[in-house]
Amino acid sequence: MTAAREAALEARGLSKAFGGVRAIADVSFTIREGSLTVAIGPNGAGKTTLFNVLTNLYPPDRGAVSCFGTNLAGLAPEAIAALGLIRTFQTARVFPGLTVVENVLVGGHLRSRTTPWQQALWLDAVRREERAMRERADALLDVAGLAARRDDPAVSLPLGAQKLLEVVRALMASPRVLLLDEPAAGLNDVETAELARLLLAVRAAGVTLVVVEHNMSLVMGIADEVLVLDLGRVIATGSPAAIQTDSRVIEAYLGRDAGPEAT
Repeated sequence: MTAAREAALEARGLSKAFGGVRAIADVSFTIREGSLTVAIGPNGAGKTTLFNVLTNLYPPDRGAVSCFGTNLAGLAPEAIAALGLIRTFQTARVFPGLTVVENVLVGGHLRSRTTPWQQALWLDAVRREERAMRERADALLDVAGLAARRDDPAVSLPLGAQKLLEVVRALMASPRVLLLDEPAAGLNDVETAELARLLLAVRAAGVTLVVVEHNMSLVMGIADEVLVLDLGRVIATGSPAAIQTDSRVIEAYLGRDAGPEAT
C-alpha cells in the first residue's frame, strides 16, 4: 500500500432519517484503494443503512458519496455497478432454477462485451467470451471451496454456502470496490475460514473491500482498518489493534449509563 494510491470510496457528511428517526448522521470517511475495511457496531448502529446510502438504494438527506472521484448523486444502481461499485445483501439471494455455476455466470453479465445480435447468432466472439466466463466462474468457485457443487441447484446449498456463492457472483462482475453486508452470517467455522481466505485473495488481486461484519475474530484477522458506528455516527476508525482498546468502542458495545442520550 502506498500513499500515492487514490481514494476508492469517499463519504462526506452523510445523513439519513426515516420518519424522524435518524439512521446515520454526518458520516464521513475515506476508503483507500486496495484496502480491506470492516465496518462494525452494535445492532441498530446504521451499518446496513450506510451501505444502502452509499449505493443510492436510499438517497442521502445530506452529504455526498464519490467512487474514484465520480460523484454518485442521482445515479441509478445499475450505473453505479457499471462504475465498479458492487454490493451484496445481508440475506443470501440465489436464483432458483439455476445451478451454482449458472448463478455465478449471472454476475458476469454486467461485463459482457458482445452485442445481443452477436449472441443471437452465436458468433465466434460470443463463444470465446462464454468460454472465458465459465473458466473464470470455475476458478472463483474453486477459491471459495464450492467447485464440487458447481452443477448442483443453487437452492440446495446450505445457507452458509449460499452466502459464499453470493460473494463469488459479485466477484464475477469484476468490481473495483466490493461492499459485503455480513458475509459471515450463518457460516460455520470452516466456511468462515474459507471466506477469510477468499477475501484476502480478493484484496491481493487489487479489489477494494468494505465489509459489514459481527464476527470479531474474522474482523481482527482480515481488516486493514476498522470503522466503528454507533447510533448512526462514526465513533472511531483505526487498525484492529487500536480499535480493541478504544474506550468509545468498548462503551458502545458494553453499554452506557442511562440518561438523556440513552433514551
